[in-house]
Amino acid sequence: MNEINIRPAVPDDVAALNSALGQLSADMGDAHAASDADIARFCFGPSPVFHALLAETADGSIVGVAAFSPFFSTVYGSVGIYVSDLWVSEQARSRKLGHRILAAVRAFGLDAWDASFIRLGVYHDNPRARAFYERLGFVSADDTEFMMLAGKALESLGEHA
Repeated sequence: MNEINIRPAVPDDVAALNSALGQLSADMGDAHAASDADIARFCFGPSPVFHALLAETADGSIVGVAAFSPFFSTVYGSVGIYVSDLWVSEQARSRKLGHRILAAVRAFGLDAWDASFIRLGVYHDNPRARAFYERLGFVSADDTEFMMLAGKALESLGEHA
């Protein structure tokens, strides 16, 4: 695993991309509801909602992945990149691959959207990931908190407005 190439995912990568994202879910103890059809639709369909980069060895093994999307911030007056998923395989860790993947995300976002910052979430019970991000210079946004609306609450939004 000497040479690792980081490249944008293409439609032929759907199964490998979903497998890598599934491994991230497994590593985190999360459910993984996304199917290959979901990945094909939402990453490569007519209205893509996310982009992905793959870290691949010379033999074609996927050892890292990032899934990310642009968003506009009125606070910064610019586009940011939201990294929803970042995974590096156990055998590829301690090789600065996570750093390289995030740098590639930044370069992609700068080229595509003139993005000026990256935002991501980190689980409270994952100190290893938090330490990694802090080493790169990420800081906790203590003045904000992500909130979710899903399921029945989302379905009923607007019913009583």
